[in-house]
Amino acid sequence: MPNILVIGPHPDDQELGMGGTIARLAAQGDSVTLLDMTDGEPTPFGDPGTRAKEAAAAALVLGGGIAGKVKRIQLGLKNRSVQHTIENRHKVAGIIRATQAHIIFVPYFEDAHPDHLAVTRIAEDARFDAKLTKLDMPGDQGQPPIYPKWLFHYYATHLRITPNPSFYIDITGFEQTKRDACLAYHSQFVANTKNAPVITWLDAANTYFGSRIGTPAAEPFFAREPIGLTSFKDLCL
Repeated sequence: MPNILVIGPHPDDQELGMGGTIARLAAQGDSVTLLDMTDGEPTPFGDPGTRAKEAAAAALVLGGGIAGKVKRIQLGLKNRSVQHTIENRHKVAGIIRATQAHIIFVPYFEDAHPDHLAVTRIAEDARFDAKLTKLDMPGDQGQPPIYPKWLFHYYATHLRITPNPSFYIDITGFEQTKRDACLAYHSQFVANTKNAPVITWLDAANTYFGSRIGTPAAEPFFAREPIGLTSFKDLCL
């Protein structure tokens, strides 16, 4: 089973963009780690302690209620001030090595939020840095260099764009898990009533994207590199 690293600028980005996929991958036995680049604070109704508890609760939901099934790491960069630097690239490269990630998911590379843009650029470059020999990376836990074979982009963008994905993942049966994981962020989507419609939008998006591949629900992804197939037996349509 592959080791999968899902990188998010703030806690809740991974759940919003691909919570159903995370839950599905974990359920089928893949090793899934969520890397939060920042603590996501300040926000109108949150604080660092509250957000950390919410993030842990969301990971537990995505792991089917099994502690540690979906692991979570916070890198500790400053929210609203994330910068694409060599230092930050190497921090992420260390996590890539520590998790021995075969597949990385990052936010889509077009966004209105500077943190999202910076995080995606950092992660894309860290993928390369993680393979460099004779160069230790902070936090690598002594694990060897590795070059993740795949890097995919998920959609959690602040731009009002319509995704034009390379592929979809069927999340049928995991819609409620995704919803519950997002609602674990009570400070963001319950206490902050301005954000409450986001959950309804997610439900609608799941259904719409599912309709594109003939399933009840799906999530979209973008790949810059071609994807090879050995058979067509798993295609939804």
